[in-house]
Amino acid sequence: MTNLKEYGIVMWDEEKIASFRRTLLSWYDQEKRDLPWRRTKNPYKIWISEIMLQQTQVQTVIPYYEKFLDCFPTVADLAAADEEKLLKAWEGLGYYSRVRNMQKAAQQIVSDFQGEFPASYEKIVGLKGIGPYTAGAIASIAFDLPEPAVDGNVMRVLARLFEVDYDIGEAKNRKIFQALMEVLIDPNRPGDFNQALMDLGSDIESAKNPRPEESPVRFFSAAYLHGTMAKYPIKRPKKKPRPVQVQAFIIRNENGDYLLEKNKDSRLLEGFWSFPLIETSFIAQQLNLLEDPADNLLETLSQKSAFEENYQLKPLWSDKTFALIKHTFSHQKWQIELVEGLLPAADLSENETLRWVSAAHFASYPFAAPQQKMLAEYMKD
Repeated sequence: MTNLKEYGIVMWDEEKIASFRRTLLSWYDQEKRDLPWRRTKNPYKIWISEIMLQQTQVQTVIPYYEKFLDCFPTVADLAAADEEKLLKAWEGLGYYSRVRNMQKAAQQIVSDFQGEFPASYEKIVGLKGIGPYTAGAIASIAFDLPEPAVDGNVMRVLARLFEVDYDIGEAKNRKIFQALMEVLIDPNRPGDFNQALMDLGSDIESAKNPRPEESPVRFFSAAYLHGTMAKYPIKRPKKKPRPVQVQAFIIRNENGDYLLEKNKDSRLLEGFWSFPLIETSFIAQQLNLLEDPADNLLETLSQKSAFEENYQLKPLWSDKTFALIKHTFSHQKWQIELVEGLLPAADLSENETLRWVSAAHFASYPFAAPQQKMLAEYMKD
Protein backbone atom coordinates (compact mmCIF):
# COMPACT_ATOMS: atom_id res chain seq x y z
CA MET A 1 0.00 0.00 0.00
CA THR A 2 1.22 3.51 -0.84
CA ASN A 3 2.72 5.35 2.13
CA LEU A 4 1.14 8.80 1.98
CA LYS A 5 3.78 10.32 4.28
CA GLU A 6 6.37 9.71 1.56
CA TYR A 7 4.42 12.21 -0.54
CA GLY A 8 4.15 14.82 2.21
CA ILE A 9 0.50 13.98 3.00
CA VAL A 10 -0.66 13.66 6.59
CA MET A 11 -3.92 11.73 6.87
CA TRP A 12 -6.67 12.90 9.21
CA ASP A 13 -7.55 11.05 12.38
CA GLU A 14 -10.54 8.69 12.48
CA GLU A 15 -12.86 11.30 13.97
CA LYS A 16 -12.17 13.79 11.18
CA ILE A 17 -12.55 11.09 8.52
CA ALA A 18 -15.94 10.12 9.96
CA SER A 19 -17.01 13.77 10.07
CA PHE A 20 -15.91 14.25 6.44
CA ARG A 21 -17.96 11.24 5.33
CA ARG A 22 -21.07 12.47 7.13
CA THR A 23 -20.73 15.99 5.73
CA LEU A 24 -20.16 14.87 2.15
CA LEU A 25 -22.95 12.28 2.13
CA SER A 26 -25.42 14.62 3.81
CA TRP A 27 -24.79 17.14 1.02
CA TYR A 28 -25.12 14.41 -1.62
CA ASP A 29 -28.43 13.20 -0.18
CA GLN A 30 -29.83 16.71 -0.55
CA GLU A 31 -28.22 17.76 -3.84
CA LYS A 32 -27.69 14.62 -5.94
CA ARG A 33 -29.06 14.73 -9.44
CA ASP A 34 -31.85 12.41 -10.52
CA LEU A 35 -30.14 10.52 -13.35
CA PRO A 36 -31.39 7.35 -15.08
CA TRP A 37 -28.35 5.26 -14.13
CA ARG A 38 -28.81 6.25 -10.47
CA ARG A 39 -32.19 4.53 -10.39
CA THR A 40 -30.68 1.07 -10.82
CA LYS A 41 -28.20 -1.34 -9.27
CA ASN A 42 -27.88 -3.24 -12.55
CA PRO A 43 -24.10 -3.46 -13.20
CA TYR A 44 -24.59 -3.62 -16.97
CA LYS A 45 -26.52 -0.34 -17.03
CA ILE A 46 -24.09 1.33 -14.64
CA TRP A 47 -21.19 0.19 -16.84
CA ILE A 48 -22.79 1.67 -19.96
CA SER A 49 -23.28 5.02 -18.21
CA GLU A 50 -19.72 5.15 -16.88
CA ILE A 51 -18.17 4.52 -20.30
CA MET A 52 -20.44 7.11 -21.93
CA LEU A 53 -19.71 9.72 -19.26
CA GLN A 54 -15.99 9.67 -20.00
CA GLN A 55 -15.21 12.91 -21.88
CA THR A 56 -18.93 13.72 -22.32
CA GLN A 57 -21.33 16.00 -20.43
CA VAL A 58 -24.14 14.40 -18.41
CA GLN A 59 -26.98 16.07 -20.31
CA THR A 60 -25.49 14.91 -23.61
CA VAL A 61 -25.21 11.33 -22.37
CA ILE A 62 -28.81 10.82 -21.16
CA PRO A 63 -30.50 10.34 -24.59
CA TYR A 64 -27.57 8.20 -25.81
CA TYR A 65 -27.80 6.04 -22.70
CA GLU A 66 -31.52 5.45 -23.14
CA LYS A 67 -31.19 4.79 -26.88
CA PHE A 68 -28.29 2.38 -26.35
CA LEU A 69 -30.20 0.33 -23.79
CA ASP A 70 -33.21 0.23 -26.10
CA CYS A 71 -30.97 -1.26 -28.81
CA PHE A 72 -28.97 -3.56 -26.49
CA PRO A 73 -30.96 -4.19 -23.29
CA THR A 74 -28.70 -7.00 -22.03
CA VAL A 75 -25.06 -8.03 -22.02
CA ALA A 76 -25.93 -10.82 -24.46
CA ASP A 77 -27.52 -8.33 -26.88
CA LEU A 78 -24.39 -6.19 -26.83
CA ALA A 79 -22.13 -9.22 -27.28
CA ALA A 80 -24.04 -10.32 -30.40
CA ALA A 81 -24.55 -6.86 -31.93
CA ASP A 82 -23.84 -6.13 -35.60
CA GLU A 83 -20.93 -3.68 -35.94
CA GLU A 84 -22.83 -1.06 -37.94
CA LYS A 85 -25.79 -1.15 -35.54
CA LEU A 86 -23.36 -0.78 -32.65
CA LEU A 87 -21.59 2.21 -34.20
CA LYS A 88 -24.93 3.78 -35.16
CA ALA A 89 -26.08 3.62 -31.53
CA TRP A 90 -22.81 5.28 -30.43
CA GLU A 91 -22.78 7.78 -33.32
CA GLY A 92 -21.83 11.27 -32.11
CA LEU A 93 -20.26 10.28 -28.79
CA GLY A 94 -16.77 9.88 -30.24
CA TYR A 95 -13.94 7.74 -28.84
CA TYR A 96 -15.29 4.78 -30.78
CA SER A 97 -12.69 2.33 -29.48
CA ARG A 98 -14.66 2.43 -26.24
CA VAL A 99 -17.80 0.91 -27.70
CA ARG A 100 -15.75 -1.73 -29.50
CA ASN A 101 -14.04 -2.61 -26.23
CA MET A 102 -17.45 -2.74 -24.55
CA GLN A 103 -18.58 -5.34 -27.04
CA LYS A 104 -15.43 -7.40 -26.47
CA ALA A 105 -16.01 -7.18 -22.71
CA ALA A 106 -19.65 -8.25 -23.19
CA GLN A 107 -18.41 -11.24 -25.18
CA GLN A 108 -16.04 -12.07 -22.30
CA ILE A 109 -18.94 -11.93 -19.84
CA VAL A 110 -21.00 -14.27 -22.02
CA SER A 111 -18.16 -16.76 -22.56
CA ASP A 112 -16.42 -16.63 -19.16
CA PHE A 113 -19.23 -15.77 -16.73
CA GLN A 114 -22.30 -17.36 -18.38
CA GLY A 115 -23.69 -13.91 -19.19
CA GLU A 116 -23.70 -12.77 -15.54
CA PHE A 117 -21.80 -9.57 -14.80
CA PRO A 118 -18.89 -10.47 -12.47
CA ALA A 119 -19.37 -9.23 -8.92
CA SER A 120 -15.76 -8.71 -7.76
CA TYR A 121 -13.39 -5.83 -8.50
CA GLU A 122 -10.64 -8.21 -9.67
CA LYS A 123 -12.89 -9.85 -12.26
CA ILE A 124 -14.46 -6.58 -13.40
CA VAL A 125 -11.08 -4.91 -13.96
CA GLY A 126 -10.05 -7.93 -16.05
CA LEU A 127 -12.68 -7.13 -18.67
CA LYS A 128 -11.60 -5.48 -21.93
CA GLY A 129 -11.57 -1.68 -21.78
CA ILE A 130 -12.32 -1.47 -18.05
CA GLY A 131 -9.65 0.27 -16.01
CA PRO A 132 -9.36 0.89 -12.25
CA TYR A 133 -11.75 3.86 -12.25
CA THR A 134 -14.61 2.13 -14.11
CA ALA A 135 -14.11 -1.09 -12.16
CA GLY A 136 -14.25 0.86 -8.90
CA ALA A 137 -17.40 2.68 -9.96
CA ILE A 138 -19.22 -0.53 -10.96
CA ALA A 139 -18.03 -2.46 -7.90
CA SER A 140 -19.05 0.27 -5.45
CA ILE A 141 -22.33 1.39 -7.04
CA ALA A 142 -23.71 -1.96 -8.21
CA PHE A 143 -22.26 -4.30 -5.57
CA ASP A 144 -21.63 -1.97 -2.56
CA LEU A 145 -17.96 -2.93 -2.42
CA PRO A 146 -15.63 -0.36 -0.77
CA GLU A 147 -13.63 0.22 -3.96
CA PRO A 148 -12.48 3.75 -4.87
CA ALA A 149 -13.44 5.24 -8.24
CA VAL A 150 -10.70 7.77 -8.92
CA ASP A 151 -11.31 9.99 -11.97
CA GLY A 152 -10.16 13.52 -12.78
CA ASN A 153 -12.98 15.10 -10.80
CA VAL A 154 -12.12 13.08 -7.68
CA MET A 155 -8.40 13.82 -8.01
CA ARG A 156 -9.18 17.53 -8.28
CA VAL A 157 -11.12 17.52 -5.00
CA LEU A 158 -8.50 15.42 -3.21
CA ALA A 159 -5.64 17.59 -4.46
CA ARG A 160 -7.31 20.60 -2.83
CA LEU A 161 -8.28 18.76 0.36
CA PHE A 162 -4.69 17.71 1.05
CA GLU A 163 -2.66 20.19 -1.08
CA VAL A 164 -1.20 17.33 -3.12
CA ASP A 165 1.94 18.61 -4.86
CA TYR A 166 1.90 16.03 -7.65
CA ASP A 167 0.63 16.36 -11.22
CA ILE A 168 -2.80 14.71 -11.54
CA GLY A 169 -2.17 14.25 -15.29
CA GLU A 170 0.73 11.82 -14.75
CA ALA A 171 -0.37 8.20 -14.56
CA LYS A 172 2.31 7.31 -12.01
CA ASN A 173 0.73 9.71 -9.49
CA ARG A 174 -2.68 8.06 -9.57
CA LYS A 175 -1.60 5.70 -6.80
CA ILE A 176 -1.43 8.68 -4.40
CA PHE A 177 -5.09 9.53 -4.94
CA GLN A 178 -6.05 5.85 -4.90
CA ALA A 179 -4.39 5.51 -1.48
CA LEU A 180 -6.21 8.58 -0.17
CA MET A 181 -9.54 7.19 -1.31
CA GLU A 182 -8.89 3.78 0.22
CA VAL A 183 -8.70 5.50 3.61
CA LEU A 184 -11.52 8.02 3.10
CA ILE A 185 -14.20 5.92 1.37
CA ASP A 186 -17.29 5.20 3.44
CA PRO A 187 -17.49 1.39 3.82
CA ASN A 188 -21.25 1.52 4.34
CA ARG A 189 -22.10 3.70 1.33
CA PRO A 190 -19.14 3.37 -1.05
CA GLY A 191 -21.12 3.97 -4.25
CA ASP A 192 -22.74 7.14 -2.92
CA PHE A 193 -19.39 8.33 -1.55
CA ASN A 194 -17.69 7.93 -4.94
CA GLN A 195 -20.56 9.62 -6.77
CA ALA A 196 -20.66 12.48 -4.26
CA LEU A 197 -17.01 13.29 -4.89
CA MET A 198 -17.54 13.02 -8.67
CA ASP A 199 -20.48 15.43 -8.50
CA LEU A 200 -18.56 17.84 -6.31
CA GLY A 201 -15.56 17.81 -8.66
CA SER A 202 -17.66 18.22 -11.81
CA ASP A 203 -19.63 21.21 -10.54
CA ILE A 204 -18.70 23.23 -7.45
CA GLU A 205 -15.03 22.26 -7.62
CA SER A 206 -14.80 22.12 -11.42
CA ALA A 207 -11.61 22.81 -13.35
CA LYS A 208 -12.98 26.09 -14.73
CA ASN A 209 -14.76 28.70 -12.62
CA PRO A 210 -14.94 26.70 -9.37
CA ARG A 211 -17.09 28.02 -6.50
CA PRO A 212 -15.06 26.87 -3.48
CA GLU A 213 -17.10 28.97 -1.05
CA GLU A 214 -20.10 26.76 -1.89
CA SER A 215 -18.29 23.48 -1.28
CA PRO A 216 -19.83 21.44 1.56
CA VAL A 217 -16.35 20.24 2.53
CA ARG A 218 -14.55 23.58 2.30
CA PHE A 219 -13.58 23.56 6.00
CA PHE A 220 -11.85 20.21 5.51
CA SER A 221 -9.90 21.59 2.54
CA ALA A 222 -6.31 22.64 3.25
CA ALA A 223 -6.22 24.62 0.01
CA TYR A 224 -9.38 26.53 0.94
CA LEU A 225 -8.16 27.25 4.47
CA HIS A 226 -4.69 28.28 3.27
CA GLY A 227 -5.89 30.37 0.32
CA THR A 228 -4.12 28.14 -2.23
CA MET A 229 -7.14 26.97 -4.24
CA ALA A 230 -5.74 28.50 -7.44
CA LYS A 231 -2.61 26.34 -7.19
CA TYR A 232 -4.41 22.99 -7.03
CA PRO A 233 -4.64 20.62 -8.68
CA ILE A 234 -1.25 20.67 -10.33
CA LYS A 235 -1.58 19.69 -13.97
CA ARG A 236 0.61 20.38 -16.97
CA PRO A 237 -1.17 21.56 -20.11
CA LYS A 238 -1.97 18.92 -22.72
CA LYS A 239 -0.17 18.76 -26.04
CA LYS A 240 -2.00 20.66 -28.75
CA PRO A 241 -3.58 18.44 -31.41
CA ARG A 242 -1.63 18.14 -34.67
CA PRO A 243 -3.13 20.17 -37.55
CA VAL A 244 -4.20 18.07 -40.54
CA GLN A 245 -5.72 19.22 -43.83
CA VAL A 246 -8.22 16.87 -45.44
CA GLN A 247 -9.90 16.94 -48.83
CA ALA A 248 -13.43 15.46 -48.87
CA PHE A 249 -14.87 14.39 -52.23
CA ILE A 250 -18.64 14.66 -52.60
CA ILE A 251 -19.36 12.61 -55.70
CA ARG A 252 -22.90 12.21 -57.06
CA ASN A 253 -23.99 9.94 -59.88
CA GLU A 254 -26.68 10.46 -62.52
CA ASN A 255 -29.28 8.93 -60.17
CA GLY A 256 -28.52 11.46 -57.44
CA ASP A 257 -26.80 8.89 -55.22
CA TYR A 258 -23.67 9.77 -53.27
CA LEU A 259 -20.37 7.91 -53.11
CA LEU A 260 -19.68 6.71 -49.55
CA GLU A 261 -16.61 4.89 -48.30
CA LYS A 262 -16.28 2.65 -45.25
CA ASN A 263 -13.23 3.51 -43.19
CA LYS A 264 -10.91 0.56 -42.61
CA ASP A 265 -8.24 2.54 -40.73
CA SER A 266 -8.04 0.92 -37.29
CA ARG A 267 -6.51 4.07 -35.80
CA LEU A 268 -9.40 6.48 -36.36
CA LEU A 269 -13.14 6.17 -37.15
CA GLU A 270 -12.88 2.53 -38.22
CA GLY A 271 -16.18 1.13 -39.46
CA PHE A 272 -17.81 4.49 -40.18
CA TRP A 273 -18.99 5.64 -43.59
CA SER A 274 -18.14 9.03 -45.06
CA PHE A 275 -17.47 10.85 -48.29
CA PRO A 276 -14.05 9.72 -49.62
CA LEU A 277 -11.23 11.55 -47.81
CA ILE A 278 -7.62 12.26 -48.72
CA GLU A 279 -5.23 13.85 -46.26
CA THR A 280 -3.21 16.72 -47.73
CA SER A 281 -0.08 18.46 -46.53
CA PHE A 282 -0.80 21.11 -43.96
CA ILE A 283 2.80 21.96 -43.13
CA ALA A 284 3.30 24.46 -45.95
CA GLN A 285 0.14 26.35 -45.06
CA GLN A 286 1.12 26.46 -41.38
CA LEU A 287 4.42 28.03 -42.40
CA ASN A 288 2.63 30.44 -44.77
CA LEU A 289 4.51 29.04 -47.75
CA LEU A 290 1.38 28.81 -49.89
CA GLU A 291 0.84 32.57 -50.12
CA ASP A 292 0.07 32.52 -53.82
CA PRO A 293 -3.58 31.51 -54.47
CA ALA A 294 -2.34 29.70 -57.55
CA ASP A 295 -0.36 27.37 -55.29
CA ASN A 296 -3.53 26.50 -53.39
CA LEU A 297 -5.29 25.86 -56.70
CA LEU A 298 -2.47 23.56 -57.78
CA GLU A 299 -2.73 21.64 -54.52
CA THR A 300 -6.49 21.16 -55.01
CA LEU A 301 -5.91 19.99 -58.58
CA SER A 302 -3.28 17.51 -57.40
CA GLN A 303 -5.73 16.07 -54.86
CA LYS A 304 -8.35 15.65 -57.59
CA SER A 305 -5.78 13.72 -59.56
CA ALA A 306 -4.98 11.67 -56.48
CA PHE A 307 -8.67 10.83 -56.10
CA GLU A 308 -8.93 9.76 -59.74
CA GLU A 309 -5.85 7.55 -59.38
CA ASN A 310 -6.74 6.06 -55.98
CA TYR A 311 -10.37 5.28 -56.80
CA GLN A 312 -10.07 4.68 -60.55
CA LEU A 313 -12.99 7.07 -61.09
CA LYS A 314 -12.95 10.24 -63.17
CA PRO A 315 -15.69 12.67 -62.14
CA LEU A 316 -16.65 15.90 -63.83
CA TRP A 317 -15.43 18.36 -61.21
CA SER A 318 -17.60 21.27 -60.09
CA ASP A 319 -16.25 24.77 -59.42
CA LYS A 320 -18.58 25.23 -56.47
CA THR A 321 -16.87 26.25 -53.22
CA PHE A 322 -17.87 25.51 -49.63
CA ALA A 323 -16.91 26.80 -46.22
CA LEU A 324 -14.00 25.01 -44.58
CA ILE A 325 -15.04 22.54 -41.90
CA LYS A 326 -13.11 22.14 -38.66
CA HIS A 327 -13.17 19.16 -36.34
CA THR A 328 -10.86 18.47 -33.41
CA PHE A 329 -9.95 15.01 -32.15
CA SER A 330 -7.82 14.52 -29.04
CA HIS A 331 -4.64 14.28 -31.13
CA GLN A 332 -5.56 15.85 -34.50
CA LYS A 333 -7.26 19.04 -35.62
CA TRP A 334 -8.84 18.57 -39.03
CA GLN A 335 -9.53 21.32 -41.55
CA ILE A 336 -11.71 19.84 -44.28
CA GLU A 337 -12.19 21.23 -47.78
CA LEU A 338 -15.19 19.94 -49.73
CA VAL A 339 -14.82 19.20 -53.45
CA GLU A 340 -17.85 18.30 -55.57
CA GLY A 341 -17.94 16.06 -58.61
CA LEU A 342 -20.45 14.32 -60.92
CA LEU A 343 -20.00 10.81 -62.26
CA PRO A 344 -21.97 8.24 -64.27
CA ALA A 345 -23.32 5.40 -62.14
CA ALA A 346 -20.16 3.28 -61.95
CA ASP A 347 -20.64 -0.33 -60.87
CA LEU A 348 -19.28 -0.78 -57.31
CA SER A 349 -20.95 -4.11 -56.54
CA GLU A 350 -17.63 -5.91 -56.01
CA ASN A 351 -16.17 -3.20 -53.80
CA GLU A 352 -16.67 -3.81 -50.05
CA THR A 353 -15.73 -0.30 -48.96
CA LEU A 354 -17.36 1.89 -51.65
CA ARG A 355 -21.09 2.23 -52.15
CA TRP A 356 -23.63 4.45 -53.91
CA VAL A 357 -26.18 5.62 -51.32
CA SER A 358 -29.19 7.89 -51.70
CA ALA A 359 -29.61 10.70 -49.20
CA ALA A 360 -32.86 9.06 -48.07
CA HIS A 361 -30.84 6.10 -46.75
CA PHE A 362 -28.12 8.08 -44.93
CA ALA A 363 -29.87 7.57 -41.59
CA SER A 364 -29.16 3.83 -41.69
CA TYR A 365 -25.39 4.35 -42.00
CA PRO A 366 -23.11 5.18 -39.05
CA PHE A 367 -21.66 8.66 -39.63
CA ALA A 368 -19.03 10.09 -37.30
CA ALA A 369 -19.06 13.79 -36.38
CA PRO A 370 -16.81 14.99 -39.28
CA GLN A 371 -19.14 13.37 -41.84
CA GLN A 372 -22.18 14.91 -40.17
CA LYS A 373 -20.53 18.34 -40.37
CA MET A 374 -19.60 17.82 -44.04
CA LEU A 375 -23.12 16.76 -44.88
CA ALA A 376 -24.63 19.74 -43.05
CA GLU A 377 -22.39 22.17 -44.94
CA TYR A 378 -23.05 20.54 -48.31
CA MET A 379 -26.83 20.47 -47.82
CA LYS A 380 -27.08 24.13 -46.76
CA ASP A 381 -28.39 25.27 -50.12
